[in-house]
Amino acid sequence: MTTTNRAAAVAALEQRLGHAFVDRELLERALTHASVGQGSTKIPDNERLEFLGDRVLGLVMARELMKLDETATSGDLSKRLHGLVDGRTCARVARQIGLGAALRMPPAETRRGARDSDRILGDACEALIAALFLDAGLERATQIVLANWRGLIDAPFDASAINPKSRLQEWALAQGLALPSYSLVSREGPDHAPLFTVEVVVAGYEPVSAVGATLRAAESAAAGALLAREGGAP
Repeated sequence: MTTTNRAAAVAALEQRLGHAFVDRELLERALTHASVGQGSTKIPDNERLEFLGDRVLGLVMARELMKLDETATSGDLSKRLHGLVDGRTCARVARQIGLGAALRMPPAETRRGARDSDRILGDACEALIAALFLDAGLERATQIVLANWRGLIDAPFDASAINPKSRLQEWALAQGLALPSYSLVSREGPDHAPLFTVEVVVAGYEPVSAVGATLRAAESAAAGALLAREGGAP
């Protein structure tokens, strides 16, 4: 992607968001993948912003869900929340706003399809939310987030889409078992494209291992695999 094309993509992204960033360096950092300047400390990437954005998104969604249903239990709210802040959901919104084309990454990453990776798009979406929060404040960030999540929030709730970790926890508790425990078996690959292997254990059952591009994805995959094996999946 040429510099001109990317600049146009960034401008289009801001137009879709309805927000022109005051702090241009903040926006650029939110859009910079960790593979840029690999091994250099001179090029800030979006990983720290991703950490913050995950928390901002969770707050925005939790507050909105409580407002929409004043009778829902904390368990019901948690189920809805998991689906709305899941990495795949963030990736879906990222595609909706054209975030992939605006990302800053090496040509080799673009050629391997990184601009359409669920993991990369989901992480960048969270980083962008953090940048919106820092640039414009919580209320403006909330408005923008809700505008782009509205269709997902208003859609009928699909219990099968609940995060597998939450479903496994409910399944274990329903049988009077201790909560599932997760342990990292291995981490392989470069920093910008790691692969995690995680093992999940539920007392009385054989452990299950699974691989994911993030620790959270690997844990979800392991939980889903155990549920499928033991017949606990919906």
